[in-house]
Amino acid sequence: MTMRRARLLPDTLAGRFVLLLATAILAANLIGLVVLGLQQQRFDRQTLDDRWIARIAALIPVLETVDADTRQVLTQQVSNRLARFRVGQTPLVARTGRDSRSASLAAGLAETLGRTDLRVALIDRPASRPAPERTPGARAGRIIAVSVPLSPREGEAAWLNVTTGGGPPRPSPVDSRPFLTFLALSLLSVLAVGIVFARRLARPLGRLSDAAQAAGRGDRDARVPEEGPREMRAAARAFNAMQTEISRFDAERMRMIAAIGHDLRTPMTSLRIRAEMVDDAKQREAMVRTLDEMTVMADGLVSYARHGQDSEAMQAVDLGGLLSKLCAERGAEYDGISEVQVMGRPIGLGRAIGNLIDNALRYGEAARVTLARQDGHAIVTVDDTGPGIAPERMDEMFQPFRRGDHSRSAETGGVGLGLSIARTIVLAHGGILTLENRTEGGLRATVRLQAIT
Repeated sequence: MTMRRARLLPDTLAGRFVLLLATAILAANLIGLVVLGLQQQRFDRQTLDDRWIARIAALIPVLETVDADTRQVLTQQVSNRLARFRVGQTPLVARTGRDSRSASLAAGLAETLGRTDLRVALIDRPASRPAPERTPGARAGRIIAVSVPLSPREGEAAWLNVTTGGGPPRPSPVDSRPFLTFLALSLLSVLAVGIVFARRLARPLGRLSDAAQAAGRGDRDARVPEEGPREMRAAARAFNAMQTEISRFDAERMRMIAAIGHDLRTPMTSLRIRAEMVDDAKQREAMVRTLDEMTVMADGLVSYARHGQDSEAMQAVDLGGLLSKLCAERGAEYDGISEVQVMGRPIGLGRAIGNLIDNALRYGEAARVTLARQDGHAIVTVDDTGPGIAPERMDEMFQPFRRGDHSRSAETGGVGLGLSIARTIVLAHGGILTLENRTEGGLRATVRLQAIT
């Protein structure tokens, strides 16, 4: 039910704001319509009451002065489809009804005629009589009946009996074309204004989203203008402060790593000089070999830190052309589509994918690189024909100075920083780097980046 309700709502903040505004305007108009209808009904009822009181008050003095036959003629002449006047020997109403409608009309008649011996009630319409038009406030199937005593003629009692439905029904405001036209125009005008303001309201959120995506791709300079409502300004200010702190922390971390790698060189040089003076050739070679490994690791630290402090600008990169160049330089096989562009740093991407190709050539004997497009992403795969990596050690391979097996030693040129650097670069571009063993043998490295063309 929740998912179905969510699908019925607009997907954007601006759309939901406009829908909320339109719903509120429509509800306000409908509530106003109901209130207006009730007020109109009350006004119509009072107007009709005044009209019938005036007619009855004007007719009674005339009937009091004429004979019985003339009374019958007069009552027939003043009767119409809205009201029927009759003079009879018995009252149509036994006593005044207790409902507010009857009491209100009886009070008005009593005040106008100056007498209280009259009777008013809502009665069931006789089945033999056609129904007069129903008055506002009267229930369907019932009519208003008034009985007023007249002066007796020829020794017989006389009563003026009046039955009325009240008056012609008024058309409902909902059915009137002017109201519907007004409602449509008001909704259209509100929607037009609401769309403009909703877009202005949602624009800062869009900028914040774009900046967050840029930051996820490694753009340390991504900032959000501090504009719009107070809450949006506060969110933009917090995002900008976060970006500044992340950049500062990352730069400090990389400076520390670079300093460690650089400072290690001096003592290692001193140790190398001392090792060269060792008389035992076997011990001397072992010590020099260990120092060589330490030197490679120190150089790797400096290189790793240098990448972290890379200030290369983000730009559109022709990924197909970059891969062709990398494969041609290294002697790897390339098979991929052309004209796929991503936002990134050309040198950084070249280094990341170059590390993957170097690893494939060094430890897998051969490398095959492919490029494809899938769901708006550029997919780069680097396959080798080597022994692969144990599945439980896949995630471990991305940690600095971790090697897949004993063959990946300093003698083959690997110190365990290639994959770590490659993943750091790919993550800085908002991408994903994964490893998996191929069913036909060998290791596959897959890079997934957001494509722009």
